[in-house]
Amino acid sequence: MKRRRATGEQDELRPEYDLRELLRHAVRGKHAGRYRQGTNLVLLDPAIARAFPTDASVNDALRLVLRLSEIPEPAHPEAVKR
Repeated sequence: MKRRRATGEQDELRPEYDLRELLRHAVRGKHAGRYRQGTNLVLLDPAIARAFPTDASVNDALRLVLRLSEIPEPAHPEAVKR
């Protein structure tokens, strides 16, 4: 159902942006199958987003955390008998 334009309302799209031309090769539902499989979207706090500005930097940091979690913890000094 198309929304009717109010009288006097003008199209705000610039004439050089011809949507028919821009969307000429668009494929409807191109990512629908992948979306149905599930998505992993995480909202980062603004400070974290500034520290990790790209997806790759976030992924690299998380991979490092995973690697560090695999390092065995040293025995507590009091538990070690010499």
